[in-house]
Amino acid sequence: MQSDNTPQPSPAYPLPEGLRRGSYIRLRTIIWLRWAAVFGQLAALFVAERYYNLRLEVSLFYLVIGASVLANLIAMFVFPQNRRLSEPENFFMVLFDLLQLGALLFLAGGLNNPFSVLIVGPVAVSAAVLSTRSTISLGLITVLIASVLSQFYYPLRTDQGYILRIPEIFIFGTWAAVIIAVTFLGVYVRRIALDANAMSEAFQAAQLALSREQKLTDLGGVVAAAAHELGTPLATIKLTSSELLDEFPEGSELRDDIQLIVDQTDRCRDILRSMGRAGKDDIYMRQAPVTTVVQDAASPHIGRGRDIHFHEESADGTPQPEIYRKPEIIHGLRNLVQNAVDFSRTNVWVETIWSADSITVRIQDDGGGFPPGMIGRIGDPFMRRRTNSQDRARKTAYEGMGLGLFIAKTLLERSGAELNFANGPSHSQQTDSESHRSGALVIVRWKNDDITIDKSEGRTPLGANRPIEI
Repeated sequence: MQSDNTPQPSPAYPLPEGLRRGSYIRLRTIIWLRWAAVFGQLAALFVAERYYNLRLEVSLFYLVIGASVLANLIAMFVFPQNRRLSEPENFFMVLFDLLQLGALLFLAGGLNNPFSVLIVGPVAVSAAVLSTRSTISLGLITVLIASVLSQFYYPLRTDQGYILRIPEIFIFGTWAAVIIAVTFLGVYVRRIALDANAMSEAFQAAQLALSREQKLTDLGGVVAAAAHELGTPLATIKLTSSELLDEFPEGSELRDDIQLIVDQTDRCRDILRSMGRAGKDDIYMRQAPVTTVVQDAASPHIGRGRDIHFHEESADGTPQPEIYRKPEIIHGLRNLVQNAVDFSRTNVWVETIWSADSITVRIQDDGGGFPPGMIGRIGDPFMRRRTNSQDRARKTAYEGMGLGLFIAKTLLERSGAELNFANGPSHSQQTDSESHRSGALVIVRWKNDDITIDKSEGRTPLGANRPIEI
């Protein structure tokens, strides 16, 4: 039977929500970009009117550009510039700029204007930072504006009254190019942004996992150090109280009090001994045999309804190496064991093999294995979304085959490991010695120089605390 103190699997690590990327943009950024657009529009108006002598509805141009100026002034004086805009606020900001640009093109020849290509810019911005729904909405509005501008607009006239107009086939080509650009750039930028944000958030999760493991390691060190340091005074109390116990006869009140002290001293010794085992990765012991580190990593998942079989051997007869107990190694192996336990049927095998050159840890289960089409993607920070009730019922402590494996892969590679993912043989190919080893197989391999203890440092692991002989 497992006690109530049996470690349980850690819950999923909280991540920044990718759908809230639209909340990362500061109002100050929008204000400065809009000021740049305003100055660019004024410069274009000045050049078109002064140098190319085009007849333009200048008053209407100033009215449309003034709307952007007024919006910027309101944003500057009403709201703090360091404010982070919400998703809806960013959507309406981009929509305002899109409509303002469409109005300027309407006053300047529609799709006959070479600057009409700029209308795809707001969609690209939306695809990079806003949600898919917002991007689709802006894309449809852009298509609508381009379609209107292909038929309705103020024509561009020279000072001599000539209308500047390109052939209808080029109008259609420009319209088609805008539609294709909106679709292609929207999808392209969206995919790139999703991959970049997924990788960024996954690295943050890996850093959070490593930080958490480091804190647990440090806490274990404090516990073990306390158990180590308090051992001597408790032994002294035990010795003194035992001697006093012999000085008083049976049944006396003082003897009962001293017996209580003896009993409580023994209880303190047992508590500290248990604490010392829980915190054996203390500041005095940053190194341990490789099998001890592997078993420590797997220990939180022992007793979760699966049998974990440990096996260790030397490939060439060399003695078992001692390695640094790095948080990256412990947490990375722990995530791999957790994944195996979550997706196994009844058994998980953890094998440690070492030689003079390398150390290899093989983790395999008897589950269904990795989907064949997914093996090449294992280690990428994608999350499986469970939408139906059966999937939710099967949901484990974390999202397996996604972020957990990415964290494990990242942390272990940081320690110098090389990981390989595969599936075990099918049931028809198994021998008796390989019975039920048909599940996912993860092979972690280090070069000895990357994680083993340098004997030239002159350090050896501390031995276990021994009781004082009285």
